[in-house]
Amino acid sequence: MTVVGILHPGSMGAAVAAQARQSCAQVLWCPAGRSLATRKRAERYGLTAATDLGELTERASVILSICPPAYAEDVAAEVSAHPFSGIYADCNAISPASMARVSTIVGRTGATVIDGSVIGSPPSATKSARLYLSGPAAALSPVTSLFAGTAVQARPLSGGIGRASALKLSYSSYQKASRVLAAVSYALASDYGVEEELLDIAQGRSTSYLAETAYIPKVAARSWRWGPEMGEVADALREVGLPADLAVASAAIMQRWDDHRDSSLSVLEALEHLHRGGDGEGT
Repeated sequence: MTVVGILHPGSMGAAVAAQARQSCAQVLWCPAGRSLATRKRAERYGLTAATDLGELTERASVILSICPPAYAEDVAAEVSAHPFSGIYADCNAISPASMARVSTIVGRTGATVIDGSVIGSPPSATKSARLYLSGPAAALSPVTSLFAGTAVQARPLSGGIGRASALKLSYSSYQKASRVLAAVSYALASDYGVEEELLDIAQGRSTSYLAETAYIPKVAARSWRWGPEMGEVADALREVGLPADLAVASAAIMQRWDDHRDSSLSVLEALEHLHRGGDGEGT
């Protein structure tokens, strides 16, 4: 049976580790420097405390790193200070470039590094999450098998290190930012007493714009007038003391489509102009 190490059991990490326990002999964690809340969480999920990180790297054949993204490279460096020749799965919300650095850091120990990303809520008896994995093909199967029949749906991706991270951030860039934008939009409506009407308008939609890629060229074609409208939005937000940054950024992005007023671009052409900028120059 596989012994798994988890770094570190936060709300997501502990929940994922609990699912892995269903097919593992043990899931180890390292209590050194962890908070009381983390300790209680580890106990609740039945994780086994290792004496220190050295014991964890010695005994585990698979290590899952699930921590705040700002600490991913530091955690990798801590692991690299110990001999480890197993599989190191970095499952954090980091960029492909950051993931490449993690791979280099941990790879020095002789470990096989794979790129992972968790999408969804912490898995439980009532909720499932997806774990996307990319990297050396031979290393994906052992990690995938850890979650067979659990609330974690492990999904391998072809293409090597960076693919899983890119997928996570592609999704997060919409999901996280859209929620912040929703808060700002609701705050503006609330300041003017029209929040109920705003909700009534919003509830008329049942799909996500993220799933409607055919709408992207329409956005490009209308950006010549939508951009200035976002400028007005920014002014309205500032007038009531709300942050205007997202509106300003949206207007700046729309400027990249300025030369395509009422045009009929394909999705690929519209995306290409996002990369180039409105004047066709590289960014």
